[in-house]
Amino acid sequence: MDTFKGLRSQQFSEIELISLIVSGQKRLFEYVMRGYNRRLYRIGMSILHRDVDVEDMMQNTYLKAYEHLNEFEQKSLLGTWLTRIMINECLLQKKRNRRFDIESAESYSGSRTDMQTPENILVSKELGLQLEDAISRLPEQYRLVFVLREIENLSVKETGEALSIGVLNGTAET
Repeated sequence: MDTFKGLRSQQFSEIELISLIVSGQKRLFEYVMRGYNRRLYRIGMSILHRDVDVEDMMQNTYLKAYEHLNEFEQKSLLGTWLTRIMINECLLQKKRNRRFDIESAESYSGSRTDMQTPENILVSKELGLQLEDAISRLPEQYRLVFVLREIENLSVKETGEALSIGVLNGTAET
């Protein structure tokens, strides 16, 4: 998947985009941010449950990534690298806060698609809240895997890299 196909008239691979940014075309980092905002937000919400905290951690993630982009060794995909930074930032924030507020996950309800009828909207919203509640009650390690695999559609390998866990040989990858 090429996250950066939305670039105006030119199309760059991740490697080319990183090279251009490192060589001084700083404004291109905006495309990195646009390409990964939704993924990082969802990951952050699965850990912190508060959009204010998640937005702060996204900003920290992008700042750290930008500051260390020249050190990115391309051993993994850029998205995997950003995901790992985001997870680390969120876990650090969680330690700093020393609180785990499951109920604040309910505030994360604005990204559902609107249905045609009021009844369908209500049913969809209720199902979404129940799903969010069920996901928020999962232990963190399973919740992160679920969000990365099922919501962000990362492969087994990408998920393993993002979470710094190994993948067993013979595991089917989708």
